[in-house]
Amino acid sequence: MMLFQSMFSSSSSPFRLSLHGCLGACLALCLSVCLALAATPSFAGSRIVGTGGVSAIEGAAGGGLSPWAVLTSTASEQEIGVTAATTRAWVDDYRLTVTSASVNIYDRVEVSVARQTLDLETLGGELGQDIYGAKMRLFGDVLYHPWGIWSAGVQHKRLVDGTVPIALGADETRGTDVYLSASKLLFSAVAGRNVLLNATLRNTDANQGGLLGFGGDQGNRSWMAEGSVGVFITPRWIVGAEYRQKPDNLSVATEDDWQSLYSAYFFNKHLSLTGAWLDLGDIAGLPSQHGGYLSLQAAF
Repeated sequence: MMLFQSMFSSSSSPFRLSLHGCLGACLALCLSVCLALAATPSFAGSRIVGTGGVSAIEGAAGGGLSPWAVLTSTASEQEIGVTAATTRAWVDDYRLTVTSASVNIYDRVEVSVARQTLDLETLGGELGQDIYGAKMRLFGDVLYHPWGIWSAGVQHKRLVDGTVPIALGADETRGTDVYLSASKLLFSAVAGRNVLLNATLRNTDANQGGLLGFGGDQGNRSWMAEGSVGVFITPRWIVGAEYRQKPDNLSVATEDDWQSLYSAYFFNKHLSLTGAWLDLGDIAGLPSQHGGYLSLQAAF
C-alpha cells in the first residue's frame, strides 16, 4: 500500500499540463460550436426527445457506463447536432470527473472527445485520460426498424501520465477500443410502458477503462459484453440498469465488472439529468467501491 501511495502522489509534469491544455482547447471549441449551432434554427434536432440517450463516461452517446447504438443529440438526417456534458461519480475511495462534447453529423456519424480525471481520495494524487471517439450508424432506427439501430464505434485513449499504470504492470499508456452496439425500443412492452434494450460487444485491453493503462501480465485484448435495459415511466423519464464486463489484465490490481441502477430525466430536447447508484467492485487494490453518479447534458 505504501508503494501505491508513493506512486499515486507524484507531481504533475509539464507534458501532462500540455496535454490537458490541448484537450481543454478542443472542448472549448466544441462548446463554442454548440452555442453557434443553437442560434441557427436549421441545426435544431428533429428526432423524438430521449432518442439520443445521454453521454457515457467515455464521451459517446449511450448510458452512463456504456455506449449505445444511438447517436448523440436529436439530429436527424440532413441535420447537425452538438452535445456537451459534465459528469461526476463518487465511490468509497475515488472521485471521477468527466467533461465531454460530441457532434452528430446527419444522424450517420458521431465524433466525441472526453477528459477523465480520477481523484484518488484514499491513496492521494490523481490519474487522467483523454478519449477521442467516433461512431457510425450502420443501419436501422431505434424506434421503428424491427431490428433496431446498429452502430460501430472506436475510442482512442491516452493517459495523461502513465507512470503509475506502467509501475503496476500495464504494457502501454495508450490504447484503442472498438465496439459494435445495437439498441431497440419496444413499445408498450411492460405494463404499457416502453422498454429500451441495448447491447454492446467491445474489443479492449483497457484496465479500469484505460485509467490503469492497457494490457498486462495476465492478458491483453479480449471481447467484453455490455448491456442495459431501461423502462420509460413517462415519455421523459427512464429508469433502468447497466452492466459492463471488464478484462482482468493486472495481477496486482484485480478488476471487477461494473454495474449500475440509473434514472434519467429529459426536461426537453436540449437538457437532461442522469443519476445512478454504482457498484464498481475492486479498483487498484481497494475493494467494494460503491457510490453515486450525476451527469448533466446539454444538446442542440
